[in-house]
Amino acid sequence: MRLSAPRITPLDEKDWSDETRESLGKAADSGRVYNIFRTLARHPKLLKRWLPFANHVLFKSALSARHREILILRMGWLCQSEYEFAQHVVIGRRAGLTDTDIQRIVDGPDAAGWDPFEATLVRAADELRGDAFVTEHTWKALAARYGEEQLLDMVFTAGQYTLVSMALNSLGVQLDPGLEGFSRWRR
Repeated sequence: MRLSAPRITPLDEKDWSDETRESLGKAADSGRVYNIFRTLARHPKLLKRWLPFANHVLFKSALSARHREILILRMGWLCQSEYEFAQHVVIGRRAGLTDTDIQRIVDGPDAAGWDPFEATLVRAADELRGDAFVTEHTWKALAARYGEEQLLDMVFTAGQYTLVSMALNSLGVQLDPGLEGFSRWRR
């Protein structure tokens, strides 16, 4: 973790506003609310407005769950957002990623063993993070398989998780219990 303590302390559920409780809905009802949400509970209006977009990217995107998680994990790694990466290792495994896949995501688009299209997806993430632009060659390779909605969701997924990674890093959101950090994946 870049910070060993939060800069903005997560808000205990007993202190949430009605607006926060409404925004978090089912997550609040389950009793398992992650540190990211407890931190954003400090700004109920931001949380309320950000969640619809975040939910689109995570749950309603035109991308397959596997491709979405490849993008998210790569952006989390590139941004060195340990919280983001750790959360999405769990989600990525549920989407069918293996530990070998996850290590390959860490190693980048030129790592051995990639499916050519998935390597291109990782390369797109690298280009977006490095230059805020997908090169023509990479775009054409993606467009050979993806329709317009998938191309849009690809760019917005990378952007969403860059934004979230910046927030998590800067706010010092700490790992939730049971999550493994970067140490396992560093070579």
